[in-house]
Amino acid sequence: MPPFLLALGGAVGAMALVRWAIKAAHRVNDELEAARQAKLSETVAREKIPTLRRDPVTGAYRPN
Repeated sequence: MPPFLLALGGAVGAMALVRWAIKAAHRVNDELEAARQAKLSETVAREKIPTLRRDPVTGAYRPN
């Protein structure tokens, strides 16, 4: 009977380890996805900023 209990304990421990690894992988993927979304929103916000062009008459830079 003890070898059976040892095998059962090992199986339960392995299942707990796999479950922990899956949760960690999901957490990391969620963080990466949030970083990707932040990068995309930053790119969109950057496109809304007007560019500066040189005024040929005065030589000053003005928003386009």
